[in-house]
Amino acid sequence: MKFKVFFKKVPAFNLNEMLFTLAIIGILLLLALPKLLPLISKAKSLEAQIQLKYIYNLQTQYFYLNSTYADDFNTLDFEAPKTVQENGTSNYIYEIVNSSNDRFKIRAIAITDFDRDGIMNEWEIDENGNPKQLVKD
Repeated sequence: MKFKVFFKKVPAFNLNEMLFTLAIIGILLLLALPKLLPLISKAKSLEAQIQLKYIYNLQTQYFYLNSTYADDFNTLDFEAPKTVQENGTSNYIYEIVNSSNDRFKIRAIAITDFDRDGIMNEWEIDENGNPKQLVKD
């Protein structure tokens, strides 16, 4: 009994074509990355703005109940998210700079240098509720 084997040629890419394509994609990524770094930094700074707004809301609520602002986070029932150094996701640490009967100031300080230039991002919020960037990364 004889078997006839027919090979049909399947159109495909060879190894050289695939490597060449990957090299072009890599070069394009290297060209685009410097333009994307500010966007990445801006997106990561949203974390600080959102948390500061949340703390502002907690302080406002506390003020309405007690006619003074809280001077520590335990009083506000605010637990800061775990930082990346603690195997969490947060890139900022939060601290109450000052607090009195009619004012407060809370700061968020980055623990990660987003664009590796040695400057850490800092944000601050006060009793007016507008987060402002003190140090731009």
